[in-house]
Amino acid sequence: MRDFVAFVPFGFPYKPSRFYTAQRTVPPAGLHMAELFYVGVDVGTASVRAALVTREGQLRTTAEEPIGIWEPRPEHYVQSSAEIWRKCCTVVKKVTHGVQRSQVRGVGFDATCSLVVLDEGFQPVAVNEDGNAERNVVMWMDHRAAEQAARITAAGHRVLSRVGGVMSPEMQPPKLLWLKENLKESCWDKAGHFFDLPDFLSWKATGSLTRSLCTLVCKWTYCPPEGWDASFWTSIGLEDLLENNFSKMGSETCSPGSPLGDGLTQEAAADLGLNPGTAVGSSLIDAHAGGLGVIGADVRGFQLPCEHRPITSRMAMICGTSSCHMAISEQPLFVPGVWGPYPSAMVPGLWLNEGGQSATGRLIEHVVKGHAAFARLQEQAQPRGPPPPPPKMTQVPFTGENIYSYLNDHLASMASSAVDLLGSGLHVWPDFHGNRSPLADPTLKGMVIGLTLSQTLDDLALLYLATIQALAMGTLHILEAMKEAGHDIRTLFLCGGLSKNPLFVQIHANATGLPVVLPDQMEAVLVGAAVLGACASRDYNNIQEAMEKMAKVGRVVQPHQELDSFYERKYKVFQQMFSHQREYQALMSQR
Repeated sequence: MRDFVAFVPFGFPYKPSRFYTAQRTVPPAGLHMAELFYVGVDVGTASVRAALVTREGQLRTTAEEPIGIWEPRPEHYVQSSAEIWRKCCTVVKKVTHGVQRSQVRGVGFDATCSLVVLDEGFQPVAVNEDGNAERNVVMWMDHRAAEQAARITAAGHRVLSRVGGVMSPEMQPPKLLWLKENLKESCWDKAGHFFDLPDFLSWKATGSLTRSLCTLVCKWTYCPPEGWDASFWTSIGLEDLLENNFSKMGSETCSPGSPLGDGLTQEAAADLGLNPGTAVGSSLIDAHAGGLGVIGADVRGFQLPCEHRPITSRMAMICGTSSCHMAISEQPLFVPGVWGPYPSAMVPGLWLNEGGQSATGRLIEHVVKGHAAFARLQEQAQPRGPPPPPPKMTQVPFTGENIYSYLNDHLASMASSAVDLLGSGLHVWPDFHGNRSPLADPTLKGMVIGLTLSQTLDDLALLYLATIQALAMGTLHILEAMKEAGHDIRTLFLCGGLSKNPLFVQIHANATGLPVVLPDQMEAVLVGAAVLGACASRDYNNIQEAMEKMAKVGRVVQPHQELDSFYERKYKVFQQMFSHQREYQALMSQR
């Protein structure tokens, strides 16, 4: 039996038919009645999770529940805000079971940057032609508004300077414009409130309509201290959103972690199984919560190049269904094709640039499960014999020898030297769902060079390897754009589902030439959400203090310098693949 830690490619199953419910409890050491806790709630792409977190950032208990995803049309992905809230209540009750309510000092929410539509009475409004009001959330990965985004980009309004010069269909303005142009009577005219999903959750918990600067600045073009730019919304045909001081989108804002209202309302407290008045911190987008959960960790003694440098020498990379690359700076830095600079969007007082890849874990799953040898892989990867002893708290709970662990081992058995070198003859351009940054082109497509007639398990393993290497090349591409704009990034801090894959982590270190820091608590996004609750409770003075105390280094992965030449050549191939795709498009567009 192989000795390994099981993981999934992006944290959770993607298709609703494969959903599961999971709960993990780590017996608390020395728990006593005076111990204080914070609850972090994370709404990801396909599941809701919660954790009971100590003042020192240790996870006591975690729980997870699936949420549905519907795809009524290609590129349309929708969810239900009512179902999401119900699942939030379920997981919070699970993680706080057996704990005195008075011990829970604060709650923090993070979620994907999806668009929630409610009417004036705060009831859900359908966002698709089917008219099902329960399906009122346009998901972050919904690309229905690609044409609207292209039009907004072409108009060239000044707000685009803060999103890398290009409006993404994953942001809210093009989605709002699509709703007005395609569902005016059934949706747009009925809508009374538009929320980013993180703000919807904090509103459900507190009744406060105050929006987080994280969501409005990053996804809605809001820019403090000026606020909303009325000329932008008028120029794209959404001047009706100016009514009542932009009340449908939010007229009041605050920094992440700020206490909202009077804490939990009576109704929300009953739903969550907590005390009314429990502090609730202003929310974060899920990737930004992951940033808080890792980037501020105390690195003294780990001999990292960022140890004696400011926090701005670190980049947080949150790797899940998609990946986000978070870099912060003391002054605003404009990076072509990269979102930002955003003031106080993650760490108050600092500017944020956010790069990203639209499909990472989702791409790995697509490539592996779509291969002809996948059925054989499933058969070979079935667990044999009794499971190993329960893992330590910092590891992933053992779920059997899954396909990705098996592929990693299979690649090791194929290699006579470094596994990386097996990717010499197979190259992937990973933008199967478009390029978020630094090219900011949602029309780009995936490419694979070096395929043969083989349909063996070896062939599948090599394609899996080449896909991971391509994703690492994409990270290097983003890093280079940020460095050219003035960022001085010396160390990567990874979290999220893919950070549990040792091959993914090592290849990112090798390809970028930078050390990779993994958090002590692998569920760093939940720690980041709990940081919000800790700040709202006033147990910590600010975000910086809370994340330094609650985020901790678990392990450091160093790059293998002997592979520098290999990845220099691999990166040149990567860059040429993009150039070739552009050439092919130009040739085929000729008349």
